[in-house]
Amino acid sequence: MRSPRLQRLPGCDAVLTAKGSLVVVGTGIESMGQMTGAARVAIRRAQRVFYLATDPLTAQSVRGLNRRAVSLHGLYEVGRHRLQTYATMTETVLAEVRRGLRVCFVLYGHPGVFAMPAHAAVSIARKEGYRAVMQPGVSADACLIADLGVDPGRNGWQSYEATDFLLRKRKPDPTAGLVLWQIGVVGRIDYVTGPIDREKIALVTEALVRTYPRKHLATLYEASSLPGYPPVIEPVQIGKLHLAKAISPITTLYVPPSKRAPLDKKMRARLGLGPASRVSCLRAREPAAT
Repeated sequence: MRSPRLQRLPGCDAVLTAKGSLVVVGTGIESMGQMTGAARVAIRRAQRVFYLATDPLTAQSVRGLNRRAVSLHGLYEVGRHRLQTYATMTETVLAEVRRGLRVCFVLYGHPGVFAMPAHAAVSIARKEGYRAVMQPGVSADACLIADLGVDPGRNGWQSYEATDFLLRKRKPDPTAGLVLWQIGVVGRIDYVTGPIDREKIALVTEALVRTYPRKHLATLYEASSLPGYPPVIEPVQIGKLHLAKAISPITTLYVPPSKRAPLDKKMRARLGLGPASRVSCLRAREPAAT
């Protein structure tokens, strides 16, 4: 049987001959309750563990699984560009991989969602010939789907980071659901502290009303991070988004479809679907914001 150390992985320019290894895992959103069994095993087996946690319960849980676990949160600095911080995190993790150790990098939520140092560490490690894998985890959008009762398969799904949404003049499809991440820190590229900037959020409002009616109801959402505590689910009219009190640095905005996509009857015929096929069930209207 071929040795796993000689296996080629996507993005890897060299066969895996180096001794060190990296596994990147997520803790899920809710403290302790959403960490997968595979993630727990990876943390326990690692010779070095680095983690980023948003609450003390998760941090305690990680340290309980491996007493060698070290937090990277201290690398954040007020006023420092986030990319510089992420580069330092990446190099801190890779330094131990290059020493030939089994390293585990633990991040909040899904380790591949809004986690630049995780992707960078995996990519660089593979190119240098080390075995590096990322395990899936529970992300904020997975919680949103469950808590709001929406189904991406009904009408389609659009997902953008709020600053990117503005900078690249994204044009949302009003017949599909829209997720805007990090609207509370739109326009910020440093370590975020202090109150939200409503003038910048007003730019999001301005962009959205070009597509949606001002009174169209969207939802401000924050997944629960503590067992027994409910998520934040706050309806808001698109035209009053920047005035909403329920916006924080971790708020996600979900905008349901404001229109129904027309049915292409010619394509229906080419697919062999007749009027009695009940294809309308595939585009059912999503529940209104609560």
